[in-house]
Amino acid sequence: MTDNSYKNKTAVTVKKITAAGRVTQRDVVVRETAVTLYLNDTELVTLVCSPTNLQELCYGFLFAEGIITEPGDVAGFSISASDGLVWVETREPAPAGANFLRRHVASCCGRSRASFYFINDADIEPVASNLRISPAAITALRGETERRAVLFAATGGAHGAALSDGNDILAFFEDVGRHNTVDKLAGWCLLQGIPARDKILFFSGRVSSEIVIKTARMGVPVIVSRSAPTDLALELAEQLGITVVGFARENRMNVYTRCERII
Repeated sequence: MTDNSYKNKTAVTVKKITAAGRVTQRDVVVRETAVTLYLNDTELVTLVCSPTNLQELCYGFLFAEGIITEPGDVAGFSISASDGLVWVETREPAPAGANFLRRHVASCCGRSRASFYFINDADIEPVASNLRISPAAITALRGETERRAVLFAATGGAHGAALSDGNDILAFFEDVGRHNTVDKLAGWCLLQGIPARDKILFFSGRVSSEIVIKTARMGVPVIVSRSAPTDLALELAEQLGITVVGFARENRMNVYTRCERII
C-alpha cells in the first residue's frame, strides 16, 4: 500500500510555552478537508476527512450505508481532489439514497432493546463466525497497528483502523475521522475483492453504535480498540454477534461481548 501520509499533514508556526519560557518553532498538524459526494448527479453527503484514499472512503461509505454491495454496482467514479468533489454513478437506480439518514424506529414487540437509528441499517444480519484469537495475538497485532500509525505519531490528530486475519495486518488507514478509517477499510476490501468476514478490526477510537453497525455490515466478528465502547454499541454488538474488546493497551484488555472468541 502506497504511503501517502505526507499529504495528510502540513507545517505550521507555533509559539511553544513551557516552564523554561516560550519559543517560536515549526510544527506539524493533520490536514482536514471536506469532500462532497454526488450519487447519480444528486448531492448525497459532504464527508469531512483526510485528503487521501478518497476512492476507498467513498466506496466504503456507500457500502456502509447499504447503497452498494460490490464494486460492480458502480458504473462510474470520478474525482476532483482540488475541488473536493466526487461523482459516483450506479448501474441500477439507488433507492437507498432516498432513505439516506431517515430515522428508523422499531417497536421490538414492546420490549426495551437497542434498535437501529436509520432505515438503511435495518437489514443488517447478525455476524456468524467461528473465529477465535488469543490475548497474546491481539497484543502483538495491536502493537503492529500502532507502529504503522505514522500520521498520529507526527501530529497526534489522527485515528487509525486496521484489518487483520489474526496473523498479519492486511490493511491500515489513518484519517481525522474515526468512522472514515472504517469506511476506507470497507472500500479497500471491495476494491481488492477481499472478504472481511472472519477478520478482526483494530481501531484507535471510541467504539460507538455507528462503528458497530459499520463493522457488522462488513461481516467482521471482532472489534479491538484501545479506547472505550458506549452502552448502545455494546447492546447492538450483542444482538449482531460481534465481540467488542476495549482498552486494549500493553498486555491488558476488557472483553465486553461475545467473550467466547477470545481464547
